[in-house]
Amino acid sequence: MSSSETPTAPKPLTARQRIHKLRATFVEDLPRRLEAINALWESLQASGTDVDTVNALHRALHNLKGTASSFGFVELAGAAEQAEACAIATLDSGTGALTNECVTRIGEVLAILRARTQVLLDASMSDSWDGSPSFSMPGDASARDNPMDGNLVYVCDDDPLLLEQITSQIACFGYQCQGFSSTAALRAAVLTQRPNALVMDIHFPEGSLEGAQALTVLHAELGARVPTVFLSARSDFAARIKAVQAGGQAFLCKPANTLELVGALDMLTGQKKPTPYRILIVDDEPQVASYHAVMLQEAGMLTYELIDPADIQSVLATFRPDLVLMDIYLPQCNGRELATLIRQLPEYASIPIIFLSSELDHKKQFSALRVGAEGFLTKPVNAEQLVEAVSVRAERMRVLRGMMARDSLTGLLNHSETTRALASVVAAATRKNESVCFVMIDIDHFKHVNDTYGHPTGDQVLLALSRLMQQRLRASDTVGRYGGEEFALVLRDLDLTQADVLVNELRHAFSKIKFHAADTDFSCTLSAGVAAVTDHDSLMSVREAADKALYVAKRAGRNRVELAQAAPPLGSKP
Repeated sequence: MSSSETPTAPKPLTARQRIHKLRATFVEDLPRRLEAINALWESLQASGTDVDTVNALHRALHNLKGTASSFGFVELAGAAEQAEACAIATLDSGTGALTNECVTRIGEVLAILRARTQVLLDASMSDSWDGSPSFSMPGDASARDNPMDGNLVYVCDDDPLLLEQITSQIACFGYQCQGFSSTAALRAAVLTQRPNALVMDIHFPEGSLEGAQALTVLHAELGARVPTVFLSARSDFAARIKAVQAGGQAFLCKPANTLELVGALDMLTGQKKPTPYRILIVDDEPQVASYHAVMLQEAGMLTYELIDPADIQSVLATFRPDLVLMDIYLPQCNGRELATLIRQLPEYASIPIIFLSSELDHKKQFSALRVGAEGFLTKPVNAEQLVEAVSVRAERMRVLRGMMARDSLTGLLNHSETTRALASVVAAATRKNESVCFVMIDIDHFKHVNDTYGHPTGDQVLLALSRLMQQRLRASDTVGRYGGEEFALVLRDLDLTQADVLVNELRHAFSKIKFHAADTDFSCTLSAGVAAVTDHDSLMSVREAADKALYVAKRAGRNRVELAQAAPPLGSKP
């Protein structure tokens, strides 16, 4: 390879290939597992009585059964289960001594396991062997990579003034809008370039193709449906059912509330991407933990595999999972004990816990659930069953956590959570010497809005700004309501100049939003102060600098953005 050539990065493995590798690793490790089981078996024959050794034998056989079952090795799992039954019977007897019958049976099972292991090892070395089990995820892969994800919106209304108002308002929230005054013009545009969503009146002047009929024809010509929001001056059953029959997914009455319209578009176009669930997998079998991680990752979740339960507290603090998925049988403790430990941590007292084990004894399953676990899944578990069980419970946790961490009106982070997020980002930026900016935003003359138009209208203004910031900012940025009409932003990987440009774009877009109250249209402006984290030596200093810059913006006439000055070096003269 010449010096000018750049090596090609290896292509990421597919889910099937990753599971193939895990399965092959398990087969390669089988001789070691069997030697460990054999050593425990021989130790019991020599000592006669040893409860700890019987427990270790039981866990080794249980793990072998569960892992073999998960990877589709039915004969291995069945044989291991027979030997496990002998260990369970010994533990239940309380003697800690294997009966002659159990000694013989375990010896027979070990011979079967060795023979089967050799067959698998020989097969894995042949070119024809395919170690991957069938693996499919719930849902259509094409639906996850929807080419329709985007922000192009066509608006169709025969009223020119209303058409201009709707398109300009939607554009303030980051959508690319094109307006059409007739269904014929709309049809031509859709057939040329399919939009991500339509906003259209359901009724047009006599002689024109009405909105509902036009949409039905368009869908027939396209062979697919375009997400559509219908607008109408009517709200009766006939108008609404006609919209539904034509394939409309949302229906708003004129004059449409801008926030409701944007909210409908957000939902239909997928502009607001869901944050991946964070799942902590606790299992002392690395291949099994990775196997289940692949299933969840394919469904878009983030996973952390914990092999040693002793690390649970540090992992919970750093990974901050939405759900814990754990085996019952673990080293140092069992799953019930670990679940109890987690429940004793105040911040994780309500976190969902699902046990995932090959344990078939219903009494032991119910015993595990009594510590407050949300469910019990039996290995082997298929991908659809696992993803469904995890996602439902993780979403419930996300909702409950959000209710505690978010402002009830805007849905943004509350003051304490915003402060916590800033502290976390500042600490990381300091370690990595990254550019981060903190922004304080205040709505100008907000008291006048409340006094003149009423608090419900003031709430609409707050909602509009919060929605705008959520639309315009990146997923890596933090947006919070600091209190009253004040908002705070934490902008990652931006210096002061870049943050200045971004916040001014927000300011300009917010000033163009029209609010309607008491038969009057009005608009609002905002002021902001921006401070660079690297220009200050503490969290308090950053917050004070942004707040002072905001005050300067207010004193300078409002509707502007001011940048904070860097803090003087320590020891310098004022």
